[in-house]
Amino acid sequence: MRALVLAAAMVGCSGSAAPGEPVSTAPATVARAGGAGLRAPADFASIADRAERSRALFGEVARVLTSPRCVNCHPADDSPRQRDAHELHDPPVVRGSDDRGVVAMRCTTCHQDSNATLARIPGAPDWHLAPRAMAWIDRTPAQICEQIKDPARNGGRSLAKLYDHVAHDKLVAWGWSPGADRAPPPGSQAELAALVQAWIDSGAECPR
Repeated sequence: MRALVLAAAMVGCSGSAAPGEPVSTAPATVARAGGAGLRAPADFASIADRAERSRALFGEVARVLTSPRCVNCHPADDSPRQRDAHELHDPPVVRGSDDRGVVAMRCTTCHQDSNATLARIPGAPDWHLAPRAMAWIDRTPAQICEQIKDPARNGGRSLAKLYDHVAHDKLVAWGWSPGADRAPPPGSQAELAALVQAWIDSGAECPR
């Protein structure tokens, strides 16, 4: 499911712009939202009710998961998004597979293991589009929470494996080093991992 049917010559997913293209003019309130700190798990210790504390912790986690750097590769359809306004991938590409009898190429044909600075093409190891079952665009924090807890919709991960993915995956790490004019999510990968672990430890409750 990681092949993409290419309708043009270059790829620029998750917030890129082609050479010579103007810098994104997405709303500044969105573009500048990234990079701010995340609250630490200790900041939620005053919430005595364990379930309510868990829900509050996930609310902080959701600040990252709903950022453009995360949701652009988690669409419900077959088209990656880019930039802070979740524009359709330009040039047009759609999700494909190797067994459909079409000419296809993988995301990694253009998206390499690191950002291509001059071409403004983002890159990280194993660059790929999330399965449709993992859609986050236009989903509420509660819906995303239920999805990432469900092994049928999270790649077969237990909560422990979910933590490991968040804490150590290099594609996840890319979000905080997106290159070009792309705004990162709040905080850092380590801060997010600490919040996810605290959320798990408090019962992995989802917002109502």
